[in-house]
Amino acid sequence: MTDKQRRTEFFFLNLGHFFDHYLILIFATVAVAIASDRRVVMAAPPPEWAMSYADIIPYSVAGFVAFGVFSIPAGWLADKWSRSGMMAAFFLGMGAATMSAAFAQAPWQLAVCIMLIGVAGAIYHPVGIAMVIEGRERTGIPLAVNGVWGNLGVAAAPLVTVFVIEWWGWRSAFFIPGAVSLAVGAAYLAFLAAVRRDAGHAPALIKIDDAPDLDRSTLRRILAIIFVTAAIGGFVFQATSFALPKIFDERLGSLATSGRAVGWWTAFVFTVASVAQLLVGYRVDRASIRVVFTIAAALQAVLFFAMLNLEGVAALIVAVAFMLTVFGQIPIQDVMIGRIAKGAWRSRAYGVRYVVTFAVTATTVPIIAALHASYGFSALFLALGAGATVVALAALFLPRAGIEQRLRATAAGA
Repeated sequence: MTDKQRRTEFFFLNLGHFFDHYLILIFATVAVAIASDRRVVMAAPPPEWAMSYADIIPYSVAGFVAFGVFSIPAGWLADKWSRSGMMAAFFLGMGAATMSAAFAQAPWQLAVCIMLIGVAGAIYHPVGIAMVIEGRERTGIPLAVNGVWGNLGVAAAPLVTVFVIEWWGWRSAFFIPGAVSLAVGAAYLAFLAAVRRDAGHAPALIKIDDAPDLDRSTLRRILAIIFVTAAIGGFVFQATSFALPKIFDERLGSLATSGRAVGWWTAFVFTVASVAQLLVGYRVDRASIRVVFTIAAALQAVLFFAMLNLEGVAALIVAVAFMLTVFGQIPIQDVMIGRIAKGAWRSRAYGVRYVVTFAVTATTVPIIAALHASYGFSALFLALGAGATVVALAALFLPRAGIEQRLRATAAGA
């Protein structure tokens, strides 16, 4: 594959990360729009769907379960068959599943469609992330850039969804982006065909690299920390990205008096926060992951506790700050896995990491619903602050600089 083709492939991988987070989060804003207890008018819900926000959001649970559970088979297929082929299946599957949600006639049908979005969306992280770092000496910045695209998908979901709902209704909020994903999938297939014609072989060759020079106890410790922090971090990320539109609906007061304003402020926070990934990606390539991770998690805990009862401008400022820490942590576990996993089974390693993450995130939606119905969002921020504290303590047990340098050297030779 030529350098130009590699750049084109990287662009498609970035688009994939964008769609992965965008399409799975459309329902988060649609739920606010059609809920009977919404504060601002966003859409006219179907008469038979007269449900509160807490009643509606559990219908997305199956989708988030699938988003995690199917990561392992997706990673296995990618390692055994074709990573590029799985990426094509991702674009086409996500597009078709999202478009199907536009035709749901009952809440259970919408839940099935969201589950199918989760099944297709599970492909991206074990496959796309492995493709991003393949053959690269420094992985922090490529992962950070790719992560920013994912964050932009998170940011675009509430903003674009609100606008589409206001103009054409909530069904179009599923149909239009689904059709775009299908079109991108067709373009990606054309790109793969062109690469094969030029090179005479598949574009995504799996590179076999040597195992890192680590003793078993150190390797087990790193993996345990990765999976514990990934689980908690997944809960934090899902809770903040899913609930932020509703948090702003309740907490911003006069700053958000319409559905469009809620969407704008949510997108603004997500977009600003995405910059943190670039900063963290740069630092983990040049400094101690242990130090960077600990500082980010500790700061996150402080900000969540500070958010307990804030409203208005203060709530907006602190929301920007805690989302900076949430997004900033995203590349860290991926960099660590990239340094310790062999290329031939790297997709499966990422699959295990993401099945842990998304298995936990599947519990996030019912927890949000239960806490919101009983105590409001203050209880949620208490839980998030406690989780961030555990992450900060776990990060302190990561290897110190000497072992990090050996890991970096091994990954560079992969």
